[in-house]
Order: sequence, then C-alpha cells, then structure tokens
Amino acid sequence: WYTYSPTRVRYPYVRGALLRLFREAKAANGHDPVLAWKSIVEDPAKARRYKSVRGKGGLVRATWAEAVEIVAAAYVYTVKYLGPDRTTGFSPIPAMSPVSFSSGARFHQLIGGSMLSFYDWYADLPPASPQVFGDQTDVPESGDWWNSSYLMMWGSNVPLTRTPDAHWMAEARYHGQKVISIAPDYAENVKFADEWLAPATGTDGALAMAMGHVILKEFFVDTTTDYFDGYVRKYTDLPFLVELEPDETGVFRPGRFVTATDLGSAATSEADTEDANFKPALWDKATNSPAVPNGTLGHRFAADGEGKWNLDLEDIDPALSIAEATDGIRDAVEVTLPRFDTAAQGEIDEITRGVPVVRLGERVMTTVFDLMLAEYGVGRPGLPGTWAENYEDATSPNTPAWQEAITGVPWQAAARIGREFAANARDSKGRSMIIMGAGTNHWFHSDQTYRTFLTLTTLCGTQGVNGGGWAHYVGQEKIRPFTGWLHLANALDWVRPPRQMTQTTYWYMHTDQWRYDQFGADMLSARAGHGKFKGMSTADAIAQSARLGWQPYYPTFDDNPLDIAEAASQAGKTSAEHIVDELKAGRLRFAAEDPDAANNYPRIWSMWRANTLGSSAKGDQYFLKHLLGVDNSVSAEETPEHLRPRDVDWRDEAPAGKIDLLLTLDFRMTTTTLHSDVVLPAATWYEKHDLSTTDMHPFVNTFNPAISTPWQSRNDWETWATIAEKFSELARTHLGTRTDVVAQPLQHDSPDALNTPHGRVKDWKFGECEPIPGKTMPKLVEVERDFTAIYDQYTSIGPLLESQGMNARGIRFDVDHHVERLRRLNGVVA
Repeated sequence: WYTYSPTRVRYPYVRGALLRLFREAKAANGHDPVLAWKSIVEDPAKARRYKSVRGKGGLVRATWAEAVEIVAAAYVYTVKYLGPDRTTGFSPIPAMSPVSFSSGARFHQLIGGSMLSFYDWYADLPPASPQVFGDQTDVPESGDWWNSSYLMMWGSNVPLTRTPDAHWMAEARYHGQKVISIAPDYAENVKFADEWLAPATGTDGALAMAMGHVILKEFFVDTTTDYFDGYVRKYTDLPFLVELEPDETGVFRPGRFVTATDLGSAATSEADTEDANFKPALWDKATNSPAVPNGTLGHRFAADGEGKWNLDLEDIDPALSIAEATDGIRDAVEVTLPRFDTAAQGEIDEITRGVPVVRLGERVMTTVFDLMLAEYGVGRPGLPGTWAENYEDATSPNTPAWQEAITGVPWQAAARIGREFAANARDSKGRSMIIMGAGTNHWFHSDQTYRTFLTLTTLCGTQGVNGGGWAHYVGQEKIRPFTGWLHLANALDWVRPPRQMTQTTYWYMHTDQWRYDQFGADMLSARAGHGKFKGMSTADAIAQSARLGWQPYYPTFDDNPLDIAEAASQAGKTSAEHIVDELKAGRLRFAAEDPDAANNYPRIWSMWRANTLGSSAKGDQYFLKHLLGVDNSVSAEETPEHLRPRDVDWRDEAPAGKIDLLLTLDFRMTTTTLHSDVVLPAATWYEKHDLSTTDMHPFVNTFNPAISTPWQSRNDWETWATIAEKFSELARTHLGTRTDVVAQPLQHDSPDALNTPHGRVKDWKFGECEPIPGKTMPKLVEVERDFTAIYDQYTSIGPLLESQGMNARGIRFDVDHHVERLRRLNGVVA
C-alpha cells in the first residue's frame, strides 16, 4: 500500500510560485542561489506571493538538483544573516527508525540548528516520572507483566494499543495473576480482567488517592509491615525532615527539606562539607538526633562525597514519623495543605490538618511521611485538624466515600482493590504492578494523577522489583542503543553541545498562542505558594526559564550567535563575558522576551517521518496563520491588556508567515506536504535499511529493503547527505569557518543540579543576583563550525569520540577500541 499508493510522492516538488521567483532571482543575482533566496525573503511582496498560497495546490515537479539547491541556499542564508538557531528540524520517535531520525538531526546539529522534541509533543511523556524518580519513564519490558501476581491496567487498553505484547498479560492469568481493568468504557482489555472499575473520565487521581488512604491506614498506621517499612525507609524520601514555615497569620505550611547546613556543625559533620546545602537530613532513632544519610544529591559530585553516593544507611535508623522520634505524639501543629475538590476550575482550596513535630531551636520540623498522612487524611490520636471519621465519610478529602461522589466507583470496591494491591505486594515482596495508559496521561495536570499512582507502587515496595512497579503504555519512547544513537543523531562526535528544545514550548511561543491566553500564570498556582507567579503570564514564565537556564529556548538571543561570537572576539573577550556585559547593558536580550521581533523566530522548519499539520499540531489554525501565513479560522480574542505579559514584549500586530521555508521529506502526500514549499520523495520502511528498538523488548529488529527505492525517492540519510553536500559547496562562498555560541541549559545528572540552594529562585534580570553563565543563567559555549565541511563531517566519525568519549546520564564511556575497529573496517577520510 505505501509503495504503490496513489498518494505516493514519486518526485521532488517545489511550490510553483516559489520556483518561478527563485529562477528569476537567481538570474538577477549572478546565479548565486543564496543571494537569490535573500532577495526573495527580504522582499515582503515576493515572500507573501509564495507563502500565501501554501496549501492551495501549486506544487510542481522539479529536479533533485534544483530542489536541493533551493533548500541549501535557504539554510546558508539563514545561518549567515540570521543565525543557525533560526533553523529547526523535527522527526518523531527515533526508536522506530533511529537511522532515519539521525539523518536530519545530524545535519541540523552540525550546522548549529535546533531539533524539536517529540515525546512531550504527543502528550505521551508522563512528567511525573522525572518528578518522582529523576528519570524519563524507566519502566520494564512487557515480558515483566508475566512476573506480576497482581496487575492493574489503568487507562491502558493493552490488547488494542500494545497488541504484540498483550499475550504477556493474558497468559499470566493462568498462573494465578489477578487482573484489574480501570477504564471508563468497556474497552478491549476489560474482557480479560477479573474486575472492572469504571471511574468517570479524568477522575482517576481521586480513585488512587482513596486507595492510598486505605493503604496508609491499614498497612502503615493501624499495623506495620516489615517489607513496606524497610523499603520506604531506605528507598524513599518519606523519612526526610521538612521545615514547617509560618505565614504572616501564624499558620504553618510545608516548607523545604532540612539540610546539613541548617543543622550546623554541632549537629553533623556534613554541615562543613562542600555541598551541604544539598544534603537533606532525617531523624535517627539510634541517636535520637538529626542525621544526614548517604546517597543525597550533595554526595554525588563533590570530592568529599566519594564513597557515599549509595543507599547504605550504615548505623542510621531512620524515623518514618516524628512520633517515633518522640515516643508518641508529644508536640503537634496544624498545617495548611491543598485540596482539589471544592474550588472553581483553575483554583485550589485548602484544608487544615495536624502533624507531629520536633523543634530544633526556632526550627519546627516534621517528616515527609507525616505530611503524606495529613494530605491523605489518615488521622492518628492526638493530632489537631479536620479528619475523616471512617471510610464512609464523604466530606473528608481522599476517603473511599469521598472518591465515590467524584468517580462513581463504589467506595467498597475502591477500598478493597487498594487493600488487595498492597496485600499482594506484601506477600509477594513487591510483585504488584500498574500499567498506566493514555486514558490517564492525556489530561491537564496528568503529572499529579500519575503521582497518585506512583505513590501506590512506591508505598508498596514494588519499584525495582521484577513483576512490580509501573509500566508505561508507550513502547517506543526509548531506544535500546541509546548512547550510540545519541551521539550519531546529535553529531556529538564533531560538535558539542547540541541544540534541542521542547516542541510544546517552541510552538506555543512561535505560533503566537501565548497572545490568546485569557488567564495569568498565577491562575494555576497553589494557594500554598509564595505568589511568585502573580502578575506573570505563561509567556513570562517561559522567558524566565530561558534566561535562568532552566530550559532551552531557540532562537536564544535577539542577535545572530555567529555575530555575537565575532563581536566578542573583536572586543577581546570570551563570548560568555561579552554576552553578560551586553545583557547587563541592555544592548542584548533573550529572544523569548520579544518573540515576535523579526529576528527572533524560526525561519526554516524541516520535518521527515512526520505530518505535524495533519496529526499533532495543537492549535493548527495558529500554525496556519502565524507560521505559514495562509487562510485560517483563528477566531479567539487576543489577551486583554490587564492579562498581557509583564516581561515579554507585546507587539500590536503579530506577524504572519514567519517561516520562510517549510521542507518535508515524505513518501506520501499529507496535510504537511500540501503546505510545504519543497517536498522531497522519501523511502518507505520496505525500501531502506534501518532499525526498530524499544525498551519494551530486549531485542533490536532490523529493517532491510525488500525493493529498491522506486521512482526518484531516496532514503532520508541519502537525502540529508545530498543537502549537506550542496550546503558545504555554497558555504565556501558565504560562510567559511565561524564561531558559534550555544546557550546550553543547566543539565540533569550533573553538578548543575546544585545551582539553586534550598530551592530559592533568584532572577538576575531584577537584580536579585549576578548573571553567571552555568549558575544563574545558561552555559555559554563557543563552538567552531567549519560550514564548508558539513558533508564530510556528516559522513564520517569525528575526533570527539576518542578525545571526550561517549557520555550519557553523567557517565563517560571510553570507546576508543570501537572507533579503532571502525577505522580498520571503513578506512579514514583524512
């Protein structure tokens, strides 16, 4: 079907209006393709002539040579005059075809362009995973479902969405596995289940909270369980101390973790160590005093932490509750906690409940576990506050009866399933599992919903146990040969660091959807917060995250990074020094602070293996209006003046037709190709060599061509190699070798995680601290790019693999012997 489909793209196509303009401009500019492109896109009337007819037909057949020349000229022009970070590429899910994914990604990283993410863009990324575990969906392969003895499919319709893997769930029933299906509809997986719970759509978090209420009461308060008890003391943060902070009315609210710095050198020797601010403390029952255990973030990167980055508690006996430390509840205070069931949409109400405390000087402390019991509404004698009378108390948040009014699930069933899940985990040492699905993930605030699930799996000691823990429904989100793919796709053998950005944020800003918001960022913040978002818009929050180095944003600055580096050199400064000086003087700004300025948005958008406009463009009409400049049906009112951004510039008229070139590589005509300026014919899965790999299976599948690419189609690697070759040729005249400066965000799994002591955010823009690259703002890294050698670099292994190794998750791998083997097998370029 794909090969011989009537929608098959057989030849290169160029928008007719653009092709005519390009031929005329080339003749008028000495046959220089780059100057020809410059004359078109810098003339508003000419640019509008081809942009306005996107999506209205008019694609005409062209030769490969002419189509590639247009593409390469556009890239060279954009890099030279606007900046490499004004070009961007997108291709989804590398696990399905890592070679094809790497083709365009490698080209973009070599020239300094940006690559857009895919996992969050499809709303499949569960943010709760990095929030809770610090890692993106580190889940088992599907074969581990077989090892579970109690399996909940929660919003995951396994037989339909994971058809090749469903047999693991179906067959496990034969050795006694109990299967629970939680879904609002009678989905395919329901018929495999022993029991079916059908909560109202979007209310899964309430159901999970009620189950957590039962588990905490019956397995942690009324009785204790050796397995659960030992697990949570060693592997979770439940024993850690949290300071309670009084507000202006004297009401206590949960504050931050108590660290070695807070305790002082009289209480712990860790107070005088290098990263003491990042060494949270717990209460040691053995000494009846605070103590800092091994394995905290503060132990990871400092020399004095060597040998302590582990979970060996040594002689420390952590108190789970302050009540253990004080031989019963001797001192308690009321704390104000958020509740989510009484306020209007977008608001969060509060409830007051009590926790046991211990006082150290002026410091009032409790444990994470005590706060969790309070949040879940599990009372204990001697505590003040509002508590449930029993499971049937529907007025108290998080009881089984409370959830019934929200979800429709009978309270008895919710309590029993929660109890069974925990009892099975206790008896099997953790072999209770939840397969979480799109039915629960594709919701606003799904991070909080997922965290209610992950609380169940963690309390019951299932994480890290074969047959236990959580399994995510997406099987293609990770690639088995991750480290090798990472370096191939990001061209890390030649240049570091790469430019990558979250696509959701990218298009929210560059399609101008931020201009239509009808609420501020503070609408979504908890009342228990400190009012940090008051007066800010979501666009303001994005701009702040970019200038503080929390997340990437491209383009980064309101000037070409090549020109910034050159100006720094002429001034006798490093790029970092020059940028800091220019930012402080107000002569340079982050592009996110004026996203609609002509030099602050992307000019080239290339995609392959994707149909964004036809399948995943959230708010596609904004794409059509602001990105492509074509007819659209945008009817939303722009943000009223009182809700407009505080820090981000508002221009009276938003630009339309921002993108100069939309390039698509595809084997079939789609919504995106019909709106593209250049369409290049791609190979199907049956016409190329590639791989398919997933974390749900322990093997790697190879794609091998059944037939040669028909007509004039080429595989993605060949196509981008052809573009790279023409780009290198044109760069000899227009670019040569230049220094680029990459703004790299602060990195996970690195010492950058230590840059915000006690979580107190300081913004240099408002004079709260100095702008320090790599500390209070992004790292600023100079990268030399030989634009004339992009093709040579694209088709060969660069020197950085041997000089800097392969790096993943903060770990360096020496791969010299692998490079040497490839050198012997394939020869050398130079």
